[in-house]
Amino acid sequence: MQIHRSFDNLHAIKNPVVTTGSFDGVHIGHKVIINRLNSLAGEINGESVLITFHPHPRLVLYPETAGKTLRLINTQREKIHLLEKTGLGHLVIINFTKEFSETTSQQFVEDILLGKLHAKKIIVGFNHHFGHNREGDYSYLYKLTKDHNFEVEEIPEQDLENETVSSTITRKALSEGRIQRANAYLDHHFIMMGELKEGNKKCREAGFLTLEMIVEEEIKLVPLEGVYAVSLTCNDSYYRGMLNIKNLNNTNIPGVQVHLFDLEPNHDLIDKMATITFHKRMRGELMLNKTDDLKNQLLKDKSEIEELIY
Repeated sequence: MQIHRSFDNLHAIKNPVVTTGSFDGVHIGHKVIINRLNSLAGEINGESVLITFHPHPRLVLYPETAGKTLRLINTQREKIHLLEKTGLGHLVIINFTKEFSETTSQQFVEDILLGKLHAKKIIVGFNHHFGHNREGDYSYLYKLTKDHNFEVEEIPEQDLENETVSSTITRKALSEGRIQRANAYLDHHFIMMGELKEGNKKCREAGFLTLEMIVEEEIKLVPLEGVYAVSLTCNDSYYRGMLNIKNLNNTNIPGVQVHLFDLEPNHDLIDKMATITFHKRMRGELMLNKTDDLKNQLLKDKSEIEELIY
């Protein structure tokens, strides 16, 4: 997958089949759109293209409120990581500014999708809107096809057990600690990516090597407090472990503590980038002040997680 952070050289993309949107989570519905992009691109000897925006438009348009309320399933790093697995040909990341927010739907189509990219086909989701004040949608695109040389297709909503899959419903499941349900909406495991630091000394005293991952972006959605069964990959090494998320109302720094089962004391993971994969929420947060109580609880958690993750 090629990543473009400007409109330079987009004209070199062959017979582009294009979609646009936030694609937060890269969930089931997003994957259906991307699979259709790739399929159509193959049919016309073209290339699949996804245009997305960074930072999130709400952060630019409503900075005072969005910074406090907006929570996204993926950081930009995580989104790129997930999209690379879909077979997508090109990812165009547009720097979203207040000036760009004034771009009308007509300007976006005629100047960017057709003018700079020369899109042959445009694919959109069932509820997709774009342009200033979100005035553009599938119906608008369809009308433009009569005067311009491109085709448009709308992908219907995707359901899972009679629920329409969306980024919103996935965020709700994560915020409630329903990791397995969120993973079903995503069709992959929820992940966190970031740099590893030294962890809680109290847990080390209880016999568990602990690392901390600081949340990379403030708007990254951190699941409900509690203990989770996780796996961690770093430098091609794989570890099982349990991860603790503290009540974010009681801490100023959103971070997570991860206790890895098979980590050697002389490990070299500090300051390395890693990916944590969430499998299941095991329990809520417990206030354990005595080292022996903490050790016994961690041993119990470890035993249960070892039966869950291989």
